[in-house]
Amino acid sequence: MLRFIHCADIHLGSKMEAKLPEQKVEERRREIRMTFNKMIDYAKANGVRAILLSGDVFDSDRPLRRDKLFFYEAVKGNPDMDFIYLRGNHDSKESYTEEGLLNLKTFSSEWSSYSYGDVDITGLELSEENELSLYSTLNLDSDKLNIVMLHGTVSEYTGRGMINVRELKNRNIDYLALGHYHSFRKEAIDMRGMYAYSGCLEGRGFDETGEKGFVLLEIDEENKKIKDTFVPFACRTVRELCVDISDCEGSYSAYKKICDSYEWSTGDLLRVILSGEITFDSDGLSSEIEELLSDKCYFASVKDKTHRRISLADHENDTTLRGEFVRSILLANGYTDEEKQQMITYGLRVLDGREAEL
Repeated sequence: MLRFIHCADIHLGSKMEAKLPEQKVEERRREIRMTFNKMIDYAKANGVRAILLSGDVFDSDRPLRRDKLFFYEAVKGNPDMDFIYLRGNHDSKESYTEEGLLNLKTFSSEWSSYSYGDVDITGLELSEENELSLYSTLNLDSDKLNIVMLHGTVSEYTGRGMINVRELKNRNIDYLALGHYHSFRKEAIDMRGMYAYSGCLEGRGFDETGEKGFVLLEIDEENKKIKDTFVPFACRTVRELCVDISDCEGSYSAYKKICDSYEWSTGDLLRVILSGEITFDSDGLSSEIEELLSDKCYFASVKDKTHRRISLADHENDTTLRGEFVRSILLANGYTDEEKQQMITYGLRVLDGREAEL
């Protein structure tokens, strides 16, 4: 059986989006390279003929020499496997540095194809020049199994960086291998084919939560079918946890509630969002809980979205700027009680010279 791997958005050399300590930033960069290498080992062990890289192998148009050497040495070191590389928006300029690698297949701003028996793999790199013409110029053999590679945003519109799937209907596509969106997603194009984002291999920030990996494509040439299976493969998982601490009496009871609300893994990167109406001062709450959680997971970030219940009676005779501010909000019209409490919480933090993240 013919097999391919569809992956995308490796982002070698990523700056990391989780605001990690510098030591962990470097470790996560190494782990991205390690996961890419493990994926190649998986491909060899499972008879994969080619790895389809649907954009953003690198995090920058001008990758660091270390990252380019790593990638091209990986290609050179596996001559029996093809690497079909379509550049994305992050690596659109200076990522091709090696000439003469027979197992490195690339694309341009015009459609081109590579054939593997009854399977054609066709791709095009989006540009301002082809954003309108790419649909009418796509011609696929209806008797072949057609895998198409693109990097961009699925949209109802046509334009720069956008992929209008409606324009790809009834064009003999069996599987559209996409990159750019960092989570696995699959939907139908028409009665014949589907499109899929493989997602990234490793989550790098708290906007990349959940399982990450690649898609294994198994080709049934006799029955002209493609079986796609998402394979979770990241060495760490980024997760987000929302906890209402309205019933907590202080930072420690809030910490205990967080602990009881999560199935802990020492490899996770965790963002905790604290919410609710509290009766205690939350100054320093985020950093205190982050420290308490530091030995329970790889990295924890705590965002305090709580607000403190403040009444008019508490500040009725307060002649300070704080008192004037509280009274003006509590007596204002057009806001709910919850909105007033949130405004007071953020305003008092500013008046105290503290950070008031919205």
